[in-house]
Amino acid sequence: MTVPPQQPPTGGWTQPSGQPGWPPQQQVPPQQMPPGWQQPPPPPGGWQQPPSAQPGGWAPQPGQPGQPGWPPPHQPQPAPVVKRIPEDQPFTVRPSAGKRGLVFGGLFLFLMLLMACPFGLTVADGDDDALLIFGFGLGIVGLVIAALFGFQIWLLASGGPVLAVGPTGLWIKTRPTRGQAVWLPWEAIERVYRRRWALEKVVCVKPRDPRAIGNLGAYTALDSSMQQAVFGTGLTATVNFADRSEAEIMQAISHYSAGRCPVG
Repeated sequence: MTVPPQQPPTGGWTQPSGQPGWPPQQQVPPQQMPPGWQQPPPPPGGWQQPPSAQPGGWAPQPGQPGQPGWPPPHQPQPAPVVKRIPEDQPFTVRPSAGKRGLVFGGLFLFLMLLMACPFGLTVADGDDDALLIFGFGLGIVGLVIAALFGFQIWLLASGGPVLAVGPTGLWIKTRPTRGQAVWLPWEAIERVYRRRWALEKVVCVKPRDPRAIGNLGAYTALDSSMQQAVFGTGLTATVNFADRSEAEIMQAISHYSAGRCPVG
């Protein structure tokens, strides 16, 4: 007589261990995790699981930026700053006192004559004393304005070069007068372009990260904010009142930048 094979009972019943013909059951440690398993990240909002519910060997995951265990955000290195642009660069641009004095001096004389002629014709038929007083007063005003204008030109001309370019980057003044100068590599410059303000035309240098020039002091920051509003950047250098022509300056910038930043 043939005995049918024994089938395991249904209903969730399991064969007890230790019976003949049955392999022993494997005992898994309660805290052992499957191979390759990783603890899931904590929910958003900085919530962490209570210590009583954490499995053995579990460590809290790093939080968000600014929390303990998270690396600080990248901070750009400040640009090197000097009081005067080095004059040993391959190409340097200096302010021209002659060009500026010729243009603004001619404009000043024109305005003085424009004011003097009507007043002179008015008092010409009157008392000579009135004409003398008028002439003396106009002369004093002219001398004061000329002295202030000459002092401004001296500040611009005696501060050294306003721009210097080379194969690795450029130096540029942070203020038109006796300010500081910063060094920017070509890779740190977003673009170089030209702008005009009244009678002056300038070349503008816009860094990729404005924080790189954030350590220039309060006075420079004030001047820089004004230029930022007008030119789109706080780093400018004159091109029409310089000792070199505008075409020569832009050609040198294009040559030394070698396509690493747009020049226009």
